[in-house]
Amino acid sequence: MTPRRPTALVADDEPLLRKALTRLLAQAWPELEVVAQARNGREAVDRFEALQPDVCFLDVHMPGLSGVEAARHIGGRAHLVFVTAYDQYAVQAFEQGALDYLVKPVEPARLASTVARLQERLRAVQPATASEALLEQLAVQLQKRASPEPMRWIRASVGQSLRLIPAEEIDYLRADEKYTLVAWRGDGGKPGEALIRVSLKDLLAQLDPAQFIQVHRAVVVSLRAISHVTRGENETAHIHLKGRSEVLPVSRTYLHHFRQM
Repeated sequence: MTPRRPTALVADDEPLLRKALTRLLAQAWPELEVVAQARNGREAVDRFEALQPDVCFLDVHMPGLSGVEAARHIGGRAHLVFVTAYDQYAVQAFEQGALDYLVKPVEPARLASTVARLQERLRAVQPATASEALLEQLAVQLQKRASPEPMRWIRASVGQSLRLIPAEEIDYLRADEKYTLVAWRGDGGKPGEALIRVSLKDLLAQLDPAQFIQVHRAVVVSLRAISHVTRGENETAHIHLKGRSEVLPVSRTYLHHFRQM
């Protein structure tokens, strides 16, 4: 009789990262069948209840229910692996309990170690459960991150690949209908651009306010990228960038940033 294949749920609100993890799992654990993907914590709980997978890969930060809150619903009915962008607190919090975690971007070597532990645990009768106290501790850590440190990088789709753009390499951001254009300076100072499905308002709230300022309802610029500013008509101005030909508008509402010139 052929043994049943182990099954998994992958939950992440970023479609590209969700697909990337699924692809890496197929390489690291060919026998594993990813039976469901979820875009948020509530969807993760619903799909778990419907399909009862053996393993759940839960992004810590998801809209609606967080990965930790989803884990509370799932309880000891599955092996849990948290996926997080915040390795600093993950190492401290997750390693205190019988839980696995992966740090974004997921590295194949780390995933291989996690897969090996999961395979060993699947041979046991009962999943290693996370205590309510540990999940409460993780929830507190998440609450502390409600005002997180400034965004360190932006995930953007460039061609067929996912690129992680460090915040310090970004020159400016510009709203473009349903998207935001991210203009950055990559390897060797070569300019690059990408469109992402995150609003300019949401990005600005996560960026370092000491480094990024809004200069127009549709434009946010890095102070580091500014070459000089010229005055325009009707209490406006224009920003000239280092090493770029674009000229960015400064509207009257935001002209106070440059009053001293």
